[in-house]
Amino acid sequence: MSASVSFKVPTPHGTSDVTVSYARVGRGEPLVLLHGIGHHRQAWDPVVDILATERDVIAVDLPGFGASPDLPEGLTYDLPSTNSVLGALFEALGLDRPHVAGNSLGGLLALELGREKLARSVTALSPAGFWSEAERRYAFTVLLAMRGIAQRLPLPLVRRLAGTAAGRTALTSTIYARPARRAPEAVVAETLALVAATGFEATLRAGATVRFTDDLPGLPVTVAWGTRDRLLLRRQGIRAKQFIPQARLVRLPGCGHCPMNDDPALVARVILDGSR
Repeated sequence: MSASVSFKVPTPHGTSDVTVSYARVGRGEPLVLLHGIGHHRQAWDPVVDILATERDVIAVDLPGFGASPDLPEGLTYDLPSTNSVLGALFEALGLDRPHVAGNSLGGLLALELGREKLARSVTALSPAGFWSEAERRYAFTVLLAMRGIAQRLPLPLVRRLAGTAAGRTALTSTIYARPARRAPEAVVAETLALVAATGFEATLRAGATVRFTDDLPGLPVTVAWGTRDRLLLRRQGIRAKQFIPQARLVRLPGCGHCPMNDDPALVARVILDGSR
């Protein structure tokens, strides 16, 4: 069920109201899903119904993305502020240390929540933050190019492109290894979400100096990487394993940067296994 919730978050000058849009379905232990930069919660649609057979699934639109409004003045898009926002969201929804799974930016945020003891387990799919400087510059250049192209495409052209397998490949092959499998209406929606992502540039700026180098002792952590990830290269998964030695490192054969669409059954199994 789609909904939104408003709650107060501390700022340097008091508190501010933050509103977050989310969808919730299923039963069982709570599992929060966090999307990547420029995306929206619907990125998880291919796996939500599978996960909901065993989990109370909460798919979140991060502030400034999807249906969630911008952060208010006084809050920035850096990791400390986002941790504070997500922690307050968990409290507002009555979630006591939920399982958290994230993709790309969402994977980094999931790991940060684990570091702050706000998550019961973490599954990170191609998480940001394990890059070299050259790899980060490459990824940011690609992301900015994707957004720039999406902003210049007229909506009728986006719809025409999304209506063919070749067009869906042209629009989404950077993040999907099997873009033709993505539903046309989903491609249109996520292209519009990328254009409308008001938090995009601020999040990218905040990420310029981010490196995740912490161990997470005692926390069940799964790091999974698609073998055909063209945005964050899979060798970054080896780095993640070096920093988090107890993490389970999983290979996702034939999957791209957003593997949920490429192999929903495999990704759902990885997430469920990681949250047991």
